[in-house]
Amino acid sequence: MKNVPILTREHFDAIESDAASSGDYAAAARMMNELAVTGTETPEMPRAEAFLRAGEQWLLADDPARAIDEFRRALADGGRISTDARIPMARALFQLGRWHDAQELLGQVKAEDPADPRTCDLLAELLFEQADLVGALGWATAGVKLCLAAAGQGDEPGADVNDGELRMLLRLRYRIRNDLGLPEDDYDAMLDEP
Repeated sequence: MKNVPILTREHFDAIESDAASSGDYAAAARMMNELAVTGTETPEMPRAEAFLRAGEQWLLADDPARAIDEFRRALADGGRISTDARIPMARALFQLGRWHDAQELLGQVKAEDPADPRTCDLLAELLFEQADLVGALGWATAGVKLCLAAAGQGDEPGADVNDGELRMLLRLRYRIRNDLGLPEDDYDAMLDEP
């Protein structure tokens, strides 16, 4: 009987670390794909997450077409994933010059009104890369508001704020506002707080 690998976050983290050291992201992507196809998923590493991470490695290997294939597999699987696969898929589509398809995907995400600050951060970063500063600012601000709401400082009470995510969003938002020539506002001033 053949030994079937178990999908674990630790194993995928090690593959990513090796790829970062060697620069061989394509080998990492192939390895992750093989594990996703043949391995047994676990609660910590669902198959969809394995495909997502393989796609991210293909992006790093500068092969957006293969990345899109992996992101499609992640979406088709329907399992739990750490990031909406449509966002890195849109990045790959932009890299291929398929602007309309990328915008269509981002429109789908926007229509669902994401409630996760990390999603807002990823959308803001992607739009910033595409020189859509107004769109990027909107997503960065939405993410800040979600973080503050989670901390009970916004319109809705919530759980603990992820301070790291909030600081990242505030810094990105400040940089975008600076590029747009906008004056400092109350959110910008939060960066000065300890």
